[in-house]
Parts: sequence; C-alpha cells; structure tokens
Amino acid sequence: MALAVASALTTGGELPWGGNTAPANIIFQTAEDGLADTIKARLEDAGADCSRVFVIDETEKALTLDDTRLREAVKQTGAKVVIIDPIQGYLGADRDMHRANEIRPVMAQLGRMAEETGCAVIVIGHMNKASGVKSIYRGLGSIDIAAAARSVLAVGEVPDEKYRRAIVQIKSSLAPSGQTVLFNLHPDFGFQWAGVSDLTADEVLNQSPMAEREAPAREEAGEFLRNVLAGGKMRSKDVEAEAKEAGISLKTLRDARERIGVICKKGDHPDKAWYWQLAHTQNT
Repeated sequence: MALAVASALTTGGELPWGGNTAPANIIFQTAEDGLADTIKARLEDAGADCSRVFVIDETEKALTLDDTRLREAVKQTGAKVVIIDPIQGYLGADRDMHRANEIRPVMAQLGRMAEETGCAVIVIGHMNKASGVKSIYRGLGSIDIAAAARSVLAVGEVPDEKYRRAIVQIKSSLAPSGQTVLFNLHPDFGFQWAGVSDLTADEVLNQSPMAEREAPAREEAGEFLRNVLAGGKMRSKDVEAEAKEAGISLKTLRDARERIGVICKKGDHPDKAWYWQLAHTQNT
C-alpha cells in the first residue's frame, strides 16, 4: 500500500482519496525487503518514476530516526515524503520501543525535521495481537508513537473477502476522519485500489462491538497499562498524564491497576516519587 502511494506521488497520479499533486521526490527506507528484487520491482509494477525515489545508504552505518543524515537527505533531494518501514528497524539498537522516555525524544525530533523541511513522514509499524481494546492501542511499542503522529491508519483484512484489504483511520488530529479505503492484493492481478467503504476499525481489526464487551473502559485501561509499563517502571504521575491524553479517567485507570496487579512503590531516597510497575518486570 505504501509503495502504491509512493508511486502515485512520483508521477503526480491520483490517489484514491482524491486530489493530484505535482510529481514529487520521495525517500524510502526499509529494513525488511530487498531494494532491487522487491521494492524496485513493486514500484515499477505500480508505474512509479523510479528516478524520483531515493534511499539513504546504510552500508557502513545503520540509519536511525534521529540521524542527521535523514534531514540532510531531505534537503539534498527536495523530498516531499519520507517512508520508514518499519519503525522498530530505525530506532537504534540501544532503544526500547516500549519505553516512553526513550521514544518521546526520537518522535519529537522526527516531528521537528518534518515541520522544518515541509516533508511528510509515513512511519510503518506492526500491530500487536491484543483484541477487545481501542484500535489506537494495537500498535507495537509505546503509545507515544501514535501520540506523536497527526494521523494514524490501520490496514487489515476485510471480513469474508480473501483478497481485499481496508485502510481505516483511527486517529486524525488536523482534519475530520477520512473514509475507509479498500484495495485488493490478488495473486494474479497484484495490487489494485478498490474504492471506499463504510467498514469501521472494529470490523476490520476483528474486535467485538463495544456493547458486547464486559467493562470495556476497564479492559482498555488494562491494555493501556500493559503497553506503557512493558519496558519497566514509570512515575505514577507520568502514567496518569498519558492515560488522561488517551481519554482514560483516573478512577478507571486505578481500577485496572488493581485488576492486572500493577505494583506501586516509592522510589529510593532521595527520590520520593511513586512508581508503577508490572509484577513480572519488578526485577528487571
């Protein structure tokens, strides 16, 4: 899907949600697929102008999201879009994507780069296997990744349609949410845009309807706590602040804390702050 969007951008082609732009340069960084045998082949199949697609050389040094080479490459190429696939491949070996304090500065710097250069950034991430929670919590890693993004899209299978996929918007900070966009991935015909739909994120991600879920707010709060505390202990005030941003009340958060067995401990002297920690990570 990202390569189909990239292809349209390089030629000024029309995208399924409408509108044309002048042909633009893009930077495509991938840690999962071969550039020659996979990425270029798919771009060519989609009709891309490959002379407008650039890649930062990682032969001698791996690229990270806060690497100065990213900003320099955007300026040198005049790229209007950077695509990162996947985010965990570009955080750096010394960073834990579940730790908010390690993710926040990286995402903030990436946002500043985008704002200062006028370049849009598309970051691709994988989803966890959790079910029965809000779609915004389905991304792997800290919720700060989704919090930093102005728009979050989820891509999933359309129920009962073998080759059809749906793109649903689960966050939109700067505009009304867009329609669900469909595409086909067929073994004989490849990638094809397939119009729009009224499918919801819950339907696409195989979640149960809200009305059928037991204590939905508490379940969501429990999943939120497992996510933010996965990397270790956090100050209670920081957890509560993130929960507030996610729309979780303090009472619901504390009920969930008791239910999933979060440990509350005061820091060692002279740090007298309270910390929250999952029971299975207390010795890490």
